[in-house]
Amino acid sequence: MNDDIVKALEVLQSGGIILYPTDTIWGIGCDATNAGAVKKIYEIKRREDSKSMLVLMENINLLERYVEEVPEMAYDLIELSEKPMTIIYSGAKNLAPNLVAQDGSIGIRVSGETFTQRLIQRFKKPIVSTSANISGEPSPANFSEISQEIIDAVDYVVEYRQDDTTPASPSCIVKLGVGGEIEILRR
Repeated sequence: MNDDIVKALEVLQSGGIILYPTDTIWGIGCDATNAGAVKKIYEIKRREDSKSMLVLMENINLLERYVEEVPEMAYDLIELSEKPMTIIYSGAKNLAPNLVAQDGSIGIRVSGETFTQRLIQRFKKPIVSTSANISGEPSPANFSEISQEIIDAVDYVVEYRQDDTTPASPSCIVKLGVGGEIEILRR
C-alpha cells in the first residue's frame, strides 16, 4: 500500500489523474484544488462540466477549510452514519471553480477507507472522487468492471484492492441547508 500511496501522491502533485479504491466504488481522482486536473476528469468521463463531482477528505476537521458555514448537524450525520455519506454543502470555497456546482455547492464525503485516508492525509488537500466510468454508463461494482478505456485514460492505477471482488455501491447523498434542512437525494 505504501508504494501505491507514494506513486499516487506524485501523480496528484503533478496535476495528474489516478484510478483508486474508495470507501464505496472505485473512483477517478485528482487534486480538488487544481482546475486543470478537474477538467481532465470531465474529459475522461465525457461529462458536462455543469455536473459537479464530489470530493473526499480524511477527517471532519477539514470541512471548514472548504465550506463557508458547516451546519452543526453535518458533524452528527457523519459520525452517526452507518454507511458512507456524501453531504452537499452550500458555500464551497478553496476548491477548483470548475468542481463547484453553479449554485456554489459542493458534495463532500469523509472517507472511512484506509488507503484513501492515508493518501489524503499525506497529500494535505481533498481529492476529487467520481465513479470510474464514462458518464451515463453503469458504475463499476469493483475493479474488474472498470473499462479499459478508463484505465488507459488515467495517469496512475492503484494496485491496492484490485483483487477485491466484494460488490460496492455508491454513497448515500444528503443535501444540507445552512439552516439545518435535510434533503435525501440518494439512499
